[in-house]
Amino acid sequence: MAGMKKTNAMRMLDKDKIPYEAMEYEYDENDLDGHHVAEFFGIPYEQVFKTLTAVTDAGEYLVFCLSVDDELDLKKAAVLAGVKRVELIHVKDLLKVTGYIRGGCSPIGMKKKYRTFIDEMIELVDVVHVSAGARGVQLKLKPSDLISYTEAVVGPITF
Repeated sequence: MAGMKKTNAMRMLDKDKIPYEAMEYEYDENDLDGHHVAEFFGIPYEQVFKTLTAVTDAGEYLVFCLSVDDELDLKKAAVLAGVKRVELIHVKDLLKVTGYIRGGCSPIGMKKKYRTFIDEMIELVDVVHVSAGARGVQLKLKPSDLISYTEAVVGPITF
């Protein structure tokens, strides 16, 4: 696409020769909900995954990816991560921890490599869309590529 700036996530995937498609969409600062992304592209909610960052009771940061139509179950997330408790980080801490802003947080290319967990729903879709690391840009890639690239553990993390 002409004029689209490469994000850190795109550069990392390019470097490792992971195929993806970058897709731009219009967004509203006041409506950063992932349902909008699915509706804009006319794709099922199950194919659009949001990225949430959490912290454990021991202070470890974790990344969770799940369909925009689902909600993170913190108890299931803790069990899958093998920790006592997890809670989502405050949005004001997102940039400092991940290098990304709300509405543009990608599981690829964060400031540091955090343990990543993806909801088992990913096994039911042929393609997955995740943020490219900037508002208004999505990455479309194979679920298996996202899982292997992020070294994610796949399991039940939603209600």
